[in-house]
Amino acid sequence: MVGRQGRVTGAVGPGLVGEVMVPVRGGAEAFLAYPVEPGERIAVGTQVVVVEYQPPRTVYVARAFG
Repeated sequence: MVGRQGRVTGAVGPGLVGEVMVPVRGGAEAFLAYPVEPGERIAVGTQVVVVEYQPPRTVYVARAFG
């Protein structure tokens, strides 16, 4: 899971439980998402990379392209 790229479908940021869609097993699955950098906001539609995975459905993400 770590290193996979996905797209934000629910804003990620402080005080928010965001959502990202990540390709898994030939499809795409939704995961609860938090920013790796405290205080960072990531808008819907932004491509992200998974930096940390906490089973079963939580990921910490960073922008894929700066």
